[in-house]
Amino acid sequence: MMAADGWYIYNGMGVIPPHVTRVRIDESVTVIPARAFYGHPSIREVDFHYGVKTVAAFAFYKCTSLKRVIMPGVEVVFQCAFPNCYALTDVECGKLERIGLEAFDGCKSLESIDLPSTKIVGVCAFNECAALTNVKFGNKLESIKLWAFADCTSLERITIPLKDGIITRDSIFRMCKKLKHVDLVEGEVQETIAYLQLEEWKNDMKEKIDAINQILPNTLVLEKTQAVQLWIASVLGKIIQYKAQHRSYLDEAATILQSHLPNDIVIESVLPFLELPNMNMQR
Repeated sequence: MMAADGWYIYNGMGVIPPHVTRVRIDESVTVIPARAFYGHPSIREVDFHYGVKTVAAFAFYKCTSLKRVIMPGVEVVFQCAFPNCYALTDVECGKLERIGLEAFDGCKSLESIDLPSTKIVGVCAFNECAALTNVKFGNKLESIKLWAFADCTSLERITIPLKDGIITRDSIFRMCKKLKHVDLVEGEVQETIAYLQLEEWKNDMKEKIDAINQILPNTLVLEKTQAVQLWIASVLGKIIQYKAQHRSYLDEAATILQSHLPNDIVIESVLPFLELPNMNMQR
């Protein structure tokens, strides 16, 4: 059904006419069915409403003219939902949690993507996205699977949280020859460093965090994934070491204070100012 403003309103039924270029999802639709737009030759833009939670398998497979997808409420994109959408440049998906097998495989025009809510990135999810230069995750990320960014030959920068186990296989960044920057999600790590007791600890941590950006440019293509894995483990180990030392100093200070102040004042009014913030780190 065509709206007055020229958009085609998709209600989950029927065949979309081949001349349609802009699609708006009807409020009645919460799931984009499998193969709903499979191989459509002309669609350039699709606008979802917040109530759409799922994009099923092969929904937009090989929609070669598709440039822009706005899906603000989608939480799951199943396997092969957008592969070979060669013109795709703009994907808005702030609630997306799970990205399935080959979901964006071969999207050769996609240059960057922001995935603040993503937890799982499936096998070959962004394989052969040759123009992709920047990927940004949030602190919910749990796992990136095999070949997720393989053959992303332009990929230069990725932002991830500091969690052991995120990088699951050595071939995640296969042939990502330009990968040279790994950034940490802003938040807990930086807050913990700010609370560290000694300046030398803070400086050491900052050097540890920045080390990956010194290492990657000179790392062989086939060893980049392993370099990121080892770096995550190294930074986590250093944080645990300094947190333990901080705790030791804190206990020592508490013992001294308790000999001069009432115990309840020490516990309720002094120690909270010295405690490090909690970090949801995984080892």
